[in-house]
Amino acid sequence: MTVTYPPSGVSILTVGELTRGIKELLEQAHPDIWVEGEVSNLARPSSGHQYLTLKDDEAPLKAVIYRGVGMRMKFDLRDGMRIIARGRLSVYLPRGEYQFLVEQVQPKGIGPLDLALRQLKEKLLGLGYFDPARKKPIPRVPRRIALVTSPTGSAVRDVLEVLARRWPNVEVWVCPVPVQGDDAAPRIAAALGLLNRVGAHDGSTPIDTLLLARGGGSLEDLWPFNEEVVAHAIARSRIPVLTGIGHEDDVTIADLVADKRALTPSEAAERAVPDRSEVARKMTADLSRMGVALKRHVDRARAHLEQLAARPCLRRPTDRIREQERRLDELAERLGRGLGRRLEQSRGRLDSLAAQLGGLSPLSVLARGYSVTRRLDDLAVVRSTGQVEPGDWLVTQVLTGKIISRVEGVTPGPNQEEAS
Repeated sequence: MTVTYPPSGVSILTVGELTRGIKELLEQAHPDIWVEGEVSNLARPSSGHQYLTLKDDEAPLKAVIYRGVGMRMKFDLRDGMRIIARGRLSVYLPRGEYQFLVEQVQPKGIGPLDLALRQLKEKLLGLGYFDPARKKPIPRVPRRIALVTSPTGSAVRDVLEVLARRWPNVEVWVCPVPVQGDDAAPRIAAALGLLNRVGAHDGSTPIDTLLLARGGGSLEDLWPFNEEVVAHAIARSRIPVLTGIGHEDDVTIADLVADKRALTPSEAAERAVPDRSEVARKMTADLSRMGVALKRHVDRARAHLEQLAARPCLRRPTDRIREQERRLDELAERLGRGLGRRLEQSRGRLDSLAAQLGGLSPLSVLARGYSVTRRLDDLAVVRSTGQVEPGDWLVTQVLTGKIISRVEGVTPGPNQEEAS
């Protein structure tokens, strides 16, 4: 019996035909499925797509998140994260591998917005955006405030009413921006940047405070204030930023980065300006205290003047001055007499010392007929005949001058030996 392969009548498929058939079957059988697993081997190439493997204890599943889907995600995937993903099965023909095309992702056990908020807080904390040391003080009495909010919401009305009631002198610029929706965050960030360029260093139109406000809402409604682009704009602002977003329990990333956070838009307006009635009361109290202090000072000065007026020197000042003048004259006369006596005593002492010095002077000795003889060559004093010999030149000092002589001969005396 002869067997032929393949048997007659059997259709032969190419690898590509078979793979395409499997692809069609998978896509038709599993067009919309939910899969839970742990993220591993996550890769983000320059194309913007995300490639990963979902795995559990039994098997792995290759998955792809295309760029458009990834841009809509509020949080970042990380290896080891457990997620629930919705999508469809397909086959990648060039490799013959089946894969899961992800269309929606949420973290397991936590909402995607909550996870995104947690991740962004960790990132901004590392950048120092929440550091109190970088916070700028809010001016106590601003001249101009820029209000960044929706022009149609309740927040703008509440803020303007509070500002007008508390401090009507302040100038308010309303910068309209959307506060909800996909384009709200970039529009808010752009407005903050523009106001900084206009009012930070322009002497003609300085802006003292940026007030970022929005009424209450859900986490999704408030999400633009949790976007990273808004956080960067607040951190880069040279003008102090005050936030009043949502209700008391709503704390956004913008609140944490801002220089000052208020619980509501109305409270932000109260923190932005002083209360004129409180300022007036304080000024009245300060003036009252100043008046009391001034009166006390005047009373002390008056009492001191009265004490001085009771003294004799102030009752008859002319007599007191004349008495002091006479006393000065007496002291001057006594001083003159004392100086005269001291001068005479000093002069007598000086004469005595001069006489003593004169007796010791060599000139006095010469005046009594003595002289001093020296050798002319070295001016050594000649004290004995042994110091000279015939032919030496001598100079002799007498009272009235000097005598130059030459030794013709030397006659030693009886004490020559002892002198030499």
